[in-house]
Amino acid sequence: MKVKPQTFSNKDITVIYNPTVCVNAEHCANQLSNVFKQYVIPWIDLDADTNENIINQIKKCPSGALKFYINKKEAC
Repeated sequence: MKVKPQTFSNKDITVIYNPTVCVNAEHCANQLSNVFKQYVIPWIDLDADTNENIINQIKKCPSGALKFYINKKEAC
C-alpha cells in the first residue's frame, strides 16, 4: 500500500510531508516541537509559530520529506 504525502496549510504557506521519504531523524520535532508534534494528530500545527521559523526548520530536514510553498495571494 502506497502512503500518500500529507498536506497542511495556513493562510500563507502549505507544507507537504512525505512519510515514505522521512528518515525519522526527528530534527523537526526536537527543534520546533510546538509545530511538529510527535504524538498529536494533526501532527503539524502551522499556527503554532511564525511562518519564517517553520520554513527555516523545513529547510533543515535531512531527508527532504518536508517541503513547503508560499500560497498565492488572491488579486483584488
